[in-house]
Amino acid sequence: MNYHGAVKVGGPPDVRELAHLIITKVAVGPFDNNAYLLRCRASDEQLLIDAAADAPALLETVGERLATVVTTHRHQDHWAALAEVVAATGARTAAGRYDAEGIPVPTDLLLEDGDTLRVGEVELTVRHLVGHTPGAIVLIYDDPEGHPHVFTGDCLFPGGPGRTTQPTEFKSLMEGLEAKVFTLPDESWIYPGHGNDTNLGAERPHLAEWWARGW
Repeated sequence: MNYHGAVKVGGPPDVRELAHLIITKVAVGPFDNNAYLLRCRASDEQLLIDAAADAPALLETVGERLATVVTTHRHQDHWAALAEVVAATGARTAAGRYDAEGIPVPTDLLLEDGDTLRVGEVELTVRHLVGHTPGAIVLIYDDPEGHPHVFTGDCLFPGGPGRTTQPTEFKSLMEGLEAKVFTLPDESWIYPGHGNDTNLGAERPHLAEWWARGW
């Protein structure tokens, strides 16, 4: 496996090939957003996580067939290309129920904590985390042939949780991460909304440090 997850805007995507799923990571836009294209090997159905920016680059990555676009949360840098991508592909849209009103493209599928989202024969589990935004979601693929793969949007990065503005938001996000993400094994791979990837084993020893610093 040569996947490393270190991509740059204007550079080539990085591709991770799993037994049942192919994950393509590409960086787009002025805020160095990550977008992730998931393709089911059995059906070739595709799902895009965060049509963040640069619709032409995303459409080049996607090709002609796209079933679903999931927006991880309501911040504009994660949906700036959504309208153009949906118009070009006819894909349905999905987002967390409590962030959908902040996304100007209508949401076809309102996601709740614990929902299952399918891409072909592959199942993703939805986790709702309150803190970075009211309705941010994380998607978890529990690979039956390996470890979990977790798409965290802006809820978790290498080095800490996503940005919050109030102590109550920070507390909520940290409690959600501990209850819904850090219960997964150390090998679980983290695909964040910006920057390089990480895994839970690298981040878990720092939980107490994050609590102490408050961010």
